[in-house]
Amino acid sequence: MKSKQRHPIARSYLDGLAARGEFLFASHQLQASLGISTIAAKNALGRLARQKLVGSPARGLYVIVPPEYRSLGCIPAANFIPDLLARFGLSYYVGLLSAAQYHGAAHHRPQEFQVFLAKNRRPILCGRVRVAFLARKRLAEVPTQSFNTPNGTVLVSSTEATAIDLVGYPHRAGGLGNVATVLSELAEKLDPDKLPVVAATAPISWAQRLGYLLDQLGGGRKTRPLHEYVRRHAREATLLQPKSRGRARRDSKWKLDVNAKVEPEA
Repeated sequence: MKSKQRHPIARSYLDGLAARGEFLFASHQLQASLGISTIAAKNALGRLARQKLVGSPARGLYVIVPPEYRSLGCIPAANFIPDLLARFGLSYYVGLLSAAQYHGAAHHRPQEFQVFLAKNRRPILCGRVRVAFLARKRLAEVPTQSFNTPNGTVLVSSTEATAIDLVGYPHRAGGLGNVATVLSELAEKLDPDKLPVVAATAPISWAQRLGYLLDQLGGGRKTRPLHEYVRRHAREATLLQPKSRGRARRDSKWKLDVNAKVEPEA
C-alpha cells in the first residue's frame, strides 16, 4: 500500500519544482525531500519515467517533461544543458549547426544538439533528444552570446565563432557543401573586424578555409581583416578539403590548395 501512495507524492514534488522554475533534479534530492529510501525513490522515478513525466539525461539526474514534450521523452537540450553542465562544473558553448540556428541559419535542422567542451565527453541521449559533445582547444577564449530559454539562458558561439568552427569541423556539419550553405546564411551578420579575433582561437588553416569560402560566396568585402591575419600568420598552404587526395589548384590569396568543388545548396 505504501508504494502505491508514493506516486502522487512524487508528482507533487515535481509540481513544486516546476512552480519554482526548476526542471532538473537529482534522484537524491527527491529522496531527501520525500524522506524515502533509495529503492523507493528509484521505484517512484521509474513509474514517472514510464509515464513520460520525467526523462534522464545523465545517471542520477532527471528532467521534468511538460505535456508538450512528452512525445520527445525529454525537454529540448537547450533547456537543461546549462544547468546539467553547471552541476558537473564544466564550461561550454553551443556550436556548429546548433549555434547557426540561433543566428538565423536554419537551412538544415541538426539531428543532434552540438556542444563544445574543453575535453571530449560521451553523448547524452534523453528520450529522443541527443546531445553531442566536441572538444575545443582554447574554449574560454571563444566569443559567445547568451540566448534566453524557457528555463534561463544558454551560451552560444558568436556568429563569427560559429563560422570558424564550421570550417574546422565540416564532418560534424554535413560536409563542406552544407558548411557553405550555412555560411551563405550567416555572411550578412558577420563583423569583418571580429573574424581575426576568433581566428586567433583556432588553427590558421581554419581561417584560410573560411576566407576562401566567404570569397566564393560573394562576401569578399568582409574578408579584408581576415586576409591580413592570414597573410601575417600562414606559413604554408593547406588543403580546402582535409585528408582528400584529389587534384588541387593553388589559391595564392589564402594559401589554399583547392582540392574540392564546393557549392552551397540553392
